Amino acid sequence: MHLTTRRAAVVGVSALAAVALSACSSNSDGSMPGMNHGSESMSSSTSRSASSGQEGDVMFAQMMIPHHQQAVEMADLALDDSSGASAKVQALAKDIKAAQGPEIKTMQGWLEQWGAEPASEGMGHGGMDHGDGMMSKSEMTDLESTSGEEFDQMWLTMMIKHHQGAVKMAKDVQSTTSNSEVKTMAADIITAQNSEITTMKDLL
Repeated sequence: MHLTTRRAAVVGVSALAAVALSACSSNSDGSMPGMNHGSESMSSSTSRSASSGQEGDVMFAQMMIPHHQQAVEMADLALDDSSGASAKVQALAKDIKAAQGPEIKTMQGWLEQWGAEPASEGMGHGGMDHGDGMMSKSEMTDLESTSGEEFDQMWLTMMIKHHQGAVKMAKDVQSTTSNSEVKTMAADIITAQNSEITTMKDLL
């Protein structure tokens, strides 16, 4: 009886050992269970980083489109005969339209390509509150109601603030994007609008 019991115990221990070894066996990819958490974590981190960058690109386009649209609207006011804007202000307005009109179309194309929501009209006229330099509806109305030298002064003051907001937004996306097209546009915005800010300050 003792021998039979001992043999049964040995068989039981062997079975348990087999189960333990099976649990510690390698996965189909050759890695040990519990040993791939680091790679999974790195992969998830990379995915989150890429997603964050893409989200930043989308937000940049969605915010910059109405921002540019308002600048074009302000340029149109300056180019309207009723504004009585000076020749120098009108020249700036033409430059702003020439630069920002095509950029709007490019960013709208990006959003469509990315399958993202188009820029919302509600984000314009003060719909954003991020120090972006957007003018409120009342400010735009006030600008439209002025003319001559008063218009020039108000337009230049408002457009400087507007440009400063755009430069900030462009610098912000430069720190998050990995998209070469977004980087290029952001750099172009910073260079062009900083130059125009300098010109407008000289005119004030």
